[in-house]
Amino acid sequence: MQRVKDIDFFKNIKEIRECEFGIFYFFDGLVISEIGEGVVFNWGMAKKIIDIAYEVIGRDTPIAYISNRVNNYSVVPIDWLKFYKNRHQLEFYSVVAHSKSGFSSIVLERMFFRNNIRQFSNLEEAVTWSLEKISDKKASLAAQVE
Repeated sequence: MQRVKDIDFFKNIKEIRECEFGIFYFFDGLVISEIGEGVVFNWGMAKKIIDIAYEVIGRDTPIAYISNRVNNYSVVPIDWLKFYKNRHQLEFYSVVAHSKSGFSSIVLERMFFRNNIRQFSNLEEAVTWSLEKISDKKASLAAQVE
C-alpha cells in the first residue's frame, strides 16, 4: 500500500491540507486524497475540499482527482448529485484500492458519477494516467483557442 508521501512524485507537491476527515495533497491540476479510517465522506466534506482546490489550483484548469484508499471508509454516493447541482466539474476521477472493500463502493459511485471512474491498485500508475489526461485536456483546450 503506497501513500502519497512515499512516491517520487511527492516532490512536486504544491500544498497539503489536513482536515478532520482526511489529508489532501494538491499538485498542478491534481488532487490526491487519503480519507481517514471509518469516515463517511459526504457532500459537506467534499464542498470544503472543492473550495480548497479552487483556491490552490484555480477554476480554469482541468482537475484530476485520485482517491488513494489506504483506509477503510465509505462515500455517500448520492452526494454526487449535489456536486453536479452546484455546477462543479471533475474531469478525471480514479480510485486506488488495495482490497476488495476499497473497490466495492465504486459500484455505487458509478451509478451517480457522470464520467468514467478508473480503478488502479498502484498509486504511481494512477498518477501517471491522471497527468496524461490533464496534459491531453490542456492541449485540447489550447487547440480550441487557436
